[in-house]
Amino acid sequence: MAVRMELSRILIRELTDMQLIELREVADDATPADDVRSFPIVIGLPEAMAIERRLKGIQIKRPQTHDLLANVISTMGGELVSITINDLSDHTFFATLDVKMPDGSVQHIDSRPSDAIAIGVAESVPIYVEEHVLEAASKDPQPEGDPDDDQGDDEGEAQNEDE
Repeated sequence: MAVRMELSRILIRELTDMQLIELREVADDATPADDVRSFPIVIGLPEAMAIERRLKGIQIKRPQTHDLLANVISTMGGELVSITINDLSDHTFFATLDVKMPDGSVQHIDSRPSDAIAIGVAESVPIYVEEHVLEAASKDPQPEGDPDDDQGDDEGEAQNEDE
């Protein structure tokens, strides 16, 4: 089962390659504040800057990669309806862009969470995290992590912000 989450904060440290976003569970009125779960994801600087720019509604003269993909989805008749973080394996998060097609079907397009969030944040697209991912992210040890690991993924494991 997927849990609705929200981007609760973004931490940009320009002197390092590792930036952080934190996702927090969207709780209803009956959920005590202490029971709300959250976890950070290490991302790269370009993705962090794109998320921040799109959150603030800063317009630029030419589309960046995330703007381009959002434009392609829209131009082809699709609508980004949600983002789902669906796996955590070897300290790497996996996600999908959930795109509703003109025929009503929903396509789940493989994506890094940071790219998916950068695309969806400007449109206030809901973010979901599968329960098993949320549980694993809160139990995993806090490694050093490198956003540019051997697979080219920029999604590292949760890190303490005090490092």
